[in-house]
Amino acid sequence: MGSLALLPRAALAAAGIAVTVAGWALGAALLQATTPVASAFAPERALAALVTLLGQTEIWRHALTSLRRVLVGLALATATGIPLGLLVGTSRYFAAASSTVFQFLRMVSPLSWMPLAVMVLGVGDAPVYFLLAFAGVWPVLLNTASGVAQLDPNWLALAHSLSATRFELIWRVVLPGVTASILTGIRLAIGLSWIVLVPAEMLGVSAGLGYFILDTRDRLAYSELMAGILLIGLLGFCLDHLARALHRRWLHVQ
Repeated sequence: MGSLALLPRAALAAAGIAVTVAGWALGAALLQATTPVASAFAPERALAALVTLLGQTEIWRHALTSLRRVLVGLALATATGIPLGLLVGTSRYFAAASSTVFQFLRMVSPLSWMPLAVMVLGVGDAPVYFLLAFAGVWPVLLNTASGVAQLDPNWLALAHSLSATRFELIWRVVLPGVTASILTGIRLAIGLSWIVLVPAEMLGVSAGLGYFILDTRDRLAYSELMAGILLIGLLGFCLDHLARALHRRWLHVQ
């Protein structure tokens, strides 16, 4: 353990990536014997296709469209999850009445709503926004409610002793006290929304990374398909890294 602790973290990360790529190359090579098309998924071809894609404006149009959808879905999830989480955390009656329903709905995969979303909202952005918001609302709601439950009761007692109204109690005591929990929920919501994004963008839209994956499959452009998968992972990694950085910054400021 002592020698490992001396190794730079970046070197360990690079070693992990190298081992993963080597396993990827080995798997593609072994599959070629029975599935010749597997050669198109090999690392060298996928990485070459990724470099080519990054130089094209079309892929960035797809990426920006997907990022916009995630941000809209996250905004809807946050606008819904925070008030509901505050209600669950501050009202025993609402918590008792809603907990069973919320836990039931939370266990339903967002993707299972795809047919209903299309039937009700039609094709286009609207059903995608709904699915992303449905995926992201639960971590925001539950983390907000958990943050309220962990508040110091003395804060609430002090606010009551000063004759604070319910609005003042929520706005000046509860919300500042649970902001870190809300940010944790938002970070988790970003990850869930990004995972749901690709299948959600297969609902008849004409742009986005999910659409790009389907398009490359239909064109039999398997190297581009694999490059698209790599780009999705890279953008998701960057989003999570940004969310973690903002979370750490907030905690440091507080």
